[in-house]
Amino acid sequence: MEQPTEKKNEVDKTYIEQFEKLKWKFALENSNIGIWDWDNTNNLDRVFFSKESKRILGYKEGEGFHFGSNSQDWNDRVHPDDREKYFKDFQDHLNGIRPIYENEHRILCNDGTYKWISDKGKIIERDANGNPIRVIGTHTDITLHVENEEKLKNTLDLITNQNKKLKNFAHIVTHNLKEHSGNFESLLQFYDESESDSDRKELVNYLKVLSASLSKTISNLNQIVSVESKKEISVEKIYIVKYIENVTKILDVFINDSYTTIVNTINEDLFIYFSPAYTESIIQNLLSNAIKYKHPDRSPIINLSASIVDDNIILKVKDNGLGIDLDKYGNEVFGLYRTFHNNHNSEGVGLYLVKSQVESFGGRIEIESTVDVGTTFIITIPNTKAQLE
Repeated sequence: MEQPTEKKNEVDKTYIEQFEKLKWKFALENSNIGIWDWDNTNNLDRVFFSKESKRILGYKEGEGFHFGSNSQDWNDRVHPDDREKYFKDFQDHLNGIRPIYENEHRILCNDGTYKWISDKGKIIERDANGNPIRVIGTHTDITLHVENEEKLKNTLDLITNQNKKLKNFAHIVTHNLKEHSGNFESLLQFYDESESDSDRKELVNYLKVLSASLSKTISNLNQIVSVESKKEISVEKIYIVKYIENVTKILDVFINDSYTTIVNTINEDLFIYFSPAYTESIIQNLLSNAIKYKHPDRSPIINLSASIVDDNIILKVKDNGLGIDLDKYGNEVFGLYRTFHNNHNSEGVGLYLVKSQVESFGGRIEIESTVDVGTTFIITIPNTKAQLE
């Protein structure tokens, strides 16, 4: 006859076992972690998915009963872009390359949307030959986590971009205003050295023109601040020839003093949609560079041309200056603070600015150069509205 104590112990054991099952079931259901069990014993090749895994896909209670009877049911829902790594990671675990299977992928849900899943598993049984025949793993919905990471990345990208724009703006201010400052200093020196009233009068007129150009430059710099504070960058219709004329007025003393000849073959009706401040800065930097790095044995000649190719404006600025050894410096030409000649006033800022400003509107700048022959800068600006009126 069975003793009461033994019966009590048996009841307690059964209760504890049931409690443990309920405890883990409760934990899994409330953690929203799904369980999958790949079973290939006797070549069964099927996958059991817990209701939590099915719930991730959008199945309601009691639905998706046959989901998993085909071992490819889950695989077929993996996003096409994620499948290669998904299969590789699982196969690496089966082959013993990875001690645990881990993968993050997107899975197609019943409503047509994708969710991000953290998928983990481990071999728990092998056949007599050591081949894996059973793997158990978990599914965790990490969509919210991935979306938050993407938002954080976008925020960091935005901050990085804003910092670049701020740095770019600071360089524009210092570089462009320094050009004006240098011109003012030169004119005032000429004024002090002049011996006739007519020369002084002419220099005063130059100062007035330069003052007006400085005011325009400051106005354009203010425009940058206004533009960058907006979510979308607005642009204006800009006639290239007009801005070239404005810049040559700014550089007038510099041009005359160096006996520079500017040959402008750009059609006066050619226009682009661009930032006025950037346009002035780009032209000013390229022209002043061509003069600054003139060849010591000849006067500078700068040729400006432009054409429309498909939906792009192609602007070329060609000089007959010192040239740059592209085999040696080709990858550094547009780097910040990179200089390639021994001019005392070389700063390595101008070309960096030009590249940054052109690329900010989806364009590109290229260079062709031969030492002692000259340099050509080729600027391509996407401009779907560009046309000859």
